[in-house]
Amino acid sequence: MSETLLAQAVAALRAVGLNYAFVLDAGERSAFLRGLGVTLQLCLLTIPASLAAGVLIAAALTSGRAWLVHPARAFVELTRNTPTLVQLYCAFLVLNMLITQHVKLPGGNPLTPFVWVVIVVSLHKGVFHAEALRAGIEAVPRVTLEAARSLGFSQRQLLSRVELPLALRFALPSLINNLVDLVKMTAVASAIAVGDVTYESIMIWTQRDNVLELLLLILIFFGLLTWLVSLAGRWLEERLRMPGYGQ
Repeated sequence: MSETLLAQAVAALRAVGLNYAFVLDAGERSAFLRGLGVTLQLCLLTIPASLAAGVLIAAALTSGRAWLVHPARAFVELTRNTPTLVQLYCAFLVLNMLITQHVKLPGGNPLTPFVWVVIVVSLHKGVFHAEALRAGIEAVPRVTLEAARSLGFSQRQLLSRVELPLALRFALPSLINNLVDLVKMTAVASAIAVGDVTYESIMIWTQRDNVLELLLLILIFFGLLTWLVSLAGRWLEERLRMPGYGQ
């Protein structure tokens, strides 16, 4: 029944000049769906990983300790001023090769192309998260910090219980914009043959010459993902809204 409905849908779209015959081929349909799943996995892994990296880098930037601030600042400048694709190539083609040559593990190099995409994209967007959080931390009123210190808070407690919670509210719009960009950035995975939706689509259209049709599907898919991230962001902004702060 489902195959019949698919055939009817493909015929209807062909009547308006769109060739989606690949969905009638079980192998190509399965490859495309697998690509959608890989892209979702990348998003689900890179979003929390990038936020964690952002918190750590922001903590280093605002620590006041030169041995932490200077390397963190150098890493931020290098990362945000070079293209993500170039960073991915350097990591996968250079660092990965060095690891493979020097780390002799029974199962070989555990860092697959998929893992490299997660690492590079997470660190790249983590830098932008860190800058947003840094601005939020520096915007925390001094009187609030002095009050916390008077209660005996250590520097670590001050960061985790006062500065970061307030900075998060202040930086949330910027963080959500970064996450929307991160979702779109996962498409660079196709550059090193990770089987995401972009890579699988390229493999299909090289055989069927239906570039337009597959690009439309990719646009709709990423549009839906970014809309969901934006929707979640707006919900969080309302949930975490603090009258008189970060408004």
